[in-house]
Amino acid sequence: MARVTVEDCLANVRDQFALVHLAAQRYRQLHRGAPRLVDNKNKDIVCALREIASGSVRFREDVDDVMISGKNKVVSQRLQQLIDSGYADTPADSQTADNNTAVVDDGDTPTPLI
Repeated sequence: MARVTVEDCLANVRDQFALVHLAAQRYRQLHRGAPRLVDNKNKDIVCALREIASGSVRFREDVDDVMISGKNKVVSQRLQQLIDSGYADTPADSQTADNNTAVVDDGDTPTPLI
């Protein structure tokens, strides 16, 4: 991967706002000395984005489940706009598998969840 782009990262993250939060949190972990999951010699922020683009780092919980609480009451105005425009489904509409399990890359090391 010559350059990491936002589009590469958005393939694994719901939207740009979630990407900013995920990248910032992973950057802080790397800056404090957390081991790198992608082999590179770049600065910590670039490494964080590369890890997100490769799918090695993701949120601990599903973003949609956290943003919607109770009886489909939307907590986020941005998510409500996405639902109204048809770009997002409510968790009741989307019957997805449990995404809270850790993904294993090489069989030995679990993926860190943020």
